[in-house]
Amino acid sequence: MVSIFSLPRIRRSLPFPPRPDPEMPAPQCASCNKARAALRRPRSGQALCGTCFCAAFEAEVLHTVVAGRLLPPGAVVAVGASGGKDSTVLAHVLRELAPRLGISLRLVAVDEGIGGYRDAALAAVRRQAARWELPLTVVAYADLFGGWTMDAVARSTAGSGRSRSCCTFCGVLRRRALEEGARLVGATHVVTGHNADDMAETVLMNFLRGDAGRLARGGGLGSPGEGGALPRCRPLQLASQKEVVLYAHFRRLDYFSEECVYAPEAFRGHARDLLKRLEAARPSAVLDLVHSAERLALAPAARPPPPGACARCGALASRALCQACALLDGLNRGRPRLAIGKGRRGLDEDGPPREAEPEPSGPPASEPVPAF
Repeated sequence: MVSIFSLPRIRRSLPFPPRPDPEMPAPQCASCNKARAALRRPRSGQALCGTCFCAAFEAEVLHTVVAGRLLPPGAVVAVGASGGKDSTVLAHVLRELAPRLGISLRLVAVDEGIGGYRDAALAAVRRQAARWELPLTVVAYADLFGGWTMDAVARSTAGSGRSRSCCTFCGVLRRRALEEGARLVGATHVVTGHNADDMAETVLMNFLRGDAGRLARGGGLGSPGEGGALPRCRPLQLASQKEVVLYAHFRRLDYFSEECVYAPEAFRGHARDLLKRLEAARPSAVLDLVHSAERLALAPAARPPPPGACARCGALASRALCQACALLDGLNRGRPRLAIGKGRRGLDEDGPPREAEPEPSGPPASEPVPAF
């Protein structure tokens, strides 16, 4: 039998393009016009060599920070370091830009107490800190939250029908732990490595939940630090996940790429799958969602009330108790249902806490790099 692929006329009529000729040389870099291009930027299609791509990526992050007035000169910046690709790229880029921005950096890592996962990630953070000669501080859930670790939380919720809520607990507690770590090192600002894909997933989750309050607060590149909280920002918010991976590849960055053992149960995974399908049909879907949150306006009656102070710990809170205190209260009572869903009304709360924004683990290091 003769295959249709052995017939040139039929092959030329097929609806998909032919495979690239491996002997065809790559085009020249569109920026320096000297080196051969190593990739095409996923969104623009611009052909660049690795050096020019990294320079362009750093310039775009610099523009985001300067145009958004995110990190003023003299700022002491706590970088949330998880060992993953996003926080690793963020720390590396800010280290390159620090002399121009006039800022100093401190790495703050959070030990959630996840056996077989966090130890390896923290080892990557320690290697980064030593290589870049940046001070590193590690804060642990067990020390901050009365002995509670994520493994202990998972065991506590396993029989309650809430075993899928681990990311809710971890996201809220991690945010509090990072704040405490930043204050410990004398930081004036906190930065996290959330990229455009992460933010689009968050916006999409809030749309799916009908959470108008979080949609209204989700715009912009961070929070100004109201109520005594430290200002936070996301310098990579306009950078795609693919380009973060490409930057790590060309800069040969050492990062931890395993997914958290509790992540497969998270609602974020469903939003991520949906977003991938949307992006395949409409490549601008990621940034469209990010910018939609920036431009969203709510009617006065739909706007959330201004935040106040937690009645227990004094932290910024939109209800009588902050999310961290509400979650810990339910755990300490041996009734984790009190902390999530309708049960939270038993803590004089008027609604369920939402899954916070954990440091995304992203694609593994072996993800293919689009190249010629």
